[in-house]
Amino acid sequence: MSYLSDYVERMRSEGKKDFADSIEKTAKEMGEKELSKFDYASHQMGLLFGNIQSGKTGHVFGVICEAVDMGFPFFLFLTTDNTTLQEQTYDRAKKELTDFVVCDENEEQKFRNHGDKPVIVVVKKNHRVLKAWANRFKNTNMLLGNPLFIIDDEADAASLNTKVNQGEVSSINKYLQEIIDTAQSSIYLQMTGTPQSLLLQSIDSGWHPLFVDYFEPGEKYLGGNFFFPKDSIPSFVRFIDKEDSKAIAHKVVVRHLVVTAQLFLTGHKVSNCLIHKSRLQADHNKTGDDIRKAINELSYNHDDPALKEEFRQEYDTLAPEDSPKQSFDDIYQCIQDILRKMDYSVVILNGASADGSEEYMTGCNFVVGGTNLGRGVTFGQLHTFYYARTSKHPQADTMWQHNRMFGYDRDKGLVSLFITHQLYNLFAEINETNNAIVEQARKGDKITISYPDGLNPTRENVLDKSLLNILQGNSNHFPTNPHNNTFDDISQMVAQFNGTEEPQEVPLKFIIKLLDKFEDDDFNFEGYKGIIKSELNKTPLATGMLMVRRNRNITYGSRALLSENDWIATNKFKDKFVLTLYLVNGDNPDLNWPEGKKLWVPNIKLPATNNIYMIN
Repeated sequence: MSYLSDYVERMRSEGKKDFADSIEKTAKEMGEKELSKFDYASHQMGLLFGNIQSGKTGHVFGVICEAVDMGFPFFLFLTTDNTTLQEQTYDRAKKELTDFVVCDENEEQKFRNHGDKPVIVVVKKNHRVLKAWANRFKNTNMLLGNPLFIIDDEADAASLNTKVNQGEVSSINKYLQEIIDTAQSSIYLQMTGTPQSLLLQSIDSGWHPLFVDYFEPGEKYLGGNFFFPKDSIPSFVRFIDKEDSKAIAHKVVVRHLVVTAQLFLTGHKVSNCLIHKSRLQADHNKTGDDIRKAINELSYNHDDPALKEEFRQEYDTLAPEDSPKQSFDDIYQCIQDILRKMDYSVVILNGASADGSEEYMTGCNFVVGGTNLGRGVTFGQLHTFYYARTSKHPQADTMWQHNRMFGYDRDKGLVSLFITHQLYNLFAEINETNNAIVEQARKGDKITISYPDGLNPTRENVLDKSLLNILQGNSNHFPTNPHNNTFDDISQMVAQFNGTEEPQEVPLKFIIKLLDKFEDDDFNFEGYKGIIKSELNKTPLATGMLMVRRNRNITYGSRALLSENDWIATNKFKDKFVLTLYLVNGDNPDLNWPEGKKLWVPNIKLPATNNIYMIN
């Protein structure tokens, strides 16, 4: 019997062949690369990441089945501290993992009496719940000699130590560590679509993933590369910089009604529009009022020929791929029916609202909210998205989690995104960095993260500031005591540079090969090469600039390496890595160089466009 085979075959029998194939591939790869090498004596931290709303739960269920096939009997599945989400995950596990004993957070006796079946416990990351299960694991002999497999869904959300810079431990992190310590050995699998804060944990913290695996989304998935492609702006993006909120609300309502009519006329039961403008509840209520007023005006003026023409113009932009495009007359009649029967809902989702998920499961819905529109919340047939939330200190992982329009049940030809230029550009920057992280994970490289100034990778309170190194864009970095592995090789590689020319464009791969020739115990050459490699992962043919200078009389220990003229010359290339090589007269005793011989000293100037985040 193979638990993984049974799981994927059940999925294939339900007509989900592509998804089943993807899950099987992810599970078998992790089994071969990681699980098969487990030593049953240590505690290992790993990361499985994918895209927002790309099927992480299905993939990790596949990994769980593969782990059972390799001898893991006990599983703990952690969800965010949300009762509805915990119950949904528990119900899904019971439905899909039919060969398991599935326990919720209150079923201790069921856990103890699981028999000869593998057992999985689904709990919230709530300090009371975690404390209770830490005690239950301590008070049973079931884990003696057995590894515990922990799956942490949205591992970057609440699990990390939020008091790391105060020398203390936050309660959730404390009890998670206690649970790990109850087992003789364990695998702790972090799972998220936004791994920035996890990748920036220090090794010493115990929460940095020692292995990183990425799973590909399915063919029908629409995500960052669809909404924020690198070299173009899609036609479905509607920029709203110069319009007031009432005018935007009117356009959003018109668009969503046209899309809704197309969906309803082709058999769909739900059509959602999501509006995310602010974290403030007062703003949610005002935006909800703007939407209601726009709908009321459309209802009151339904016979206006100009209004009908506006609907026609919107209709002309539809290009559905998943269903036949309906006639304008049918679309317009359906819109009139929706307005006349008031067959729509304006749903407010925030801490003060009584509205819940049942409000947007069917029908035509305009969903307005803020923080509650983030992690774990899914919206079926979401094709109209209005995003205008700003922050003085935007965080890449938080912003990315707001992208609820990502998913599988989206029709490319019905999507629209209402957004400002500034926010669109921020999302595009995040997507580019995400792609670089994925490429580094695929290649097994050490992962580095870069963002433009003003965009932080994650919240500061989970990063150890004593170890976090933020390298500012346009800054210069050089080793104080470089060692040339092969002085002659470096000299030969740059022999064609006469030493007087301005910086010359060269492949970044050539710059990396040059840096391979250097060592310095106090200078992180590997880290800087990793930064450059991350740029290559974005563009394989990326170039940088190289400038060579010979016969330099630089005193050992100088605080700056470049001369004023060379600093000006390199500073002209704001968007490039610039490597300057100085051939220093280290054989001059007056300059105090320790090795007492000529040597090459490199200076690396980072692009001004991004700051680089590294853990020392």
